[in-house]
Amino acid sequence: MDIDGKDILITGGTGSFGKKFVEFVLANYSPRRIVVFSRDELKQEEMREYLPDKPGHPIRYFIGDIRDRERLYRAFDGVDLVVHAAALKQVPTAEYNPLEVIKTNILGAANIIDAAIDCKVKRVIALSSDKAVNPVNLYGGTKLCADKLFVAAGVYSGSRDSQFSVVRYGNVVGSRGSVIPSFLKQRQSGILKLTDERMTRFWITLEQSVAFVVKSIQVMQGGEIFVPKLPSMKLVDLAKAVAPECRIEFVGIRPGEKLHETLISEDEARRTLEYEDYFVVRPHSMYGSLGKERQNTDNQVVQDFQYVSHNNTHWLTIDELRMIVAKFGF
Repeated sequence: MDIDGKDILITGGTGSFGKKFVEFVLANYSPRRIVVFSRDELKQEEMREYLPDKPGHPIRYFIGDIRDRERLYRAFDGVDLVVHAAALKQVPTAEYNPLEVIKTNILGAANIIDAAIDCKVKRVIALSSDKAVNPVNLYGGTKLCADKLFVAAGVYSGSRDSQFSVVRYGNVVGSRGSVIPSFLKQRQSGILKLTDERMTRFWITLEQSVAFVVKSIQVMQGGEIFVPKLPSMKLVDLAKAVAPECRIEFVGIRPGEKLHETLISEDEARRTLEYEDYFVVRPHSMYGSLGKERQNTDNQVVQDFQYVSHNNTHWLTIDELRMIVAKFGF
């Protein structure tokens, strides 16, 4: 899909990703309008201060919650593309408030699908998480359910021209709730508390995540899960990059936490194609013609392939991590 001249709506539009997405699209494309859909009026007002609705900035700020199906129908009127970034994503919050997270991450996703189909939205792309693969916590479980809903939504839409796809990636550098601010706060005490010295994670910058989502929008055919090729890092190396003067104390893995993160499981490998800088997990054959143009197996990964943070071929060094941390002003 060509973004120029289109009406675009982003849920969770005042979050870290949403703000960067709006900035990126305005700087590189000429959309007819961008609708920032979120439930926090203060965050919308703060965003409006530096991204006002003015000539050259066709932005609309729309208060609403993805739990509210009727409000989504109103917001989606005339929209060509929906980028779904709204979610409750804090793991401890999800464990303590499970039903609330289910209402937003799963039932909210279902609301978006229904509204998009009925309002004839042409493309919907949803943001997922590495935690949706073989989930061990409720947040990951809800994202897995949401992924399943979006992949199957193309069949649910019937003869209507609505296509749904998913983008899945790892930890975002410097996003709200990320580990770097936590390390910086702990640095004042001279001790950094890490869960396990073996722990690894995938890493992506906010700019890279936005660019990858836009690229996926342009090539999506419906039913795919797009996964970028990312570098891995060791948490202990990140700690040394952020606070080399601190003593590291290992406290053990917390409930709902993994030692390593997975972006593509071995079971998904049977349906995964590899390209130069990304992978595509094709929809299951049970979905019929969904993603039929991607049935070419020339780029099929090997049968026992897994994309896990600890078996990656691209690793960030301590010096590279230090440069990234400095770049983002930490």
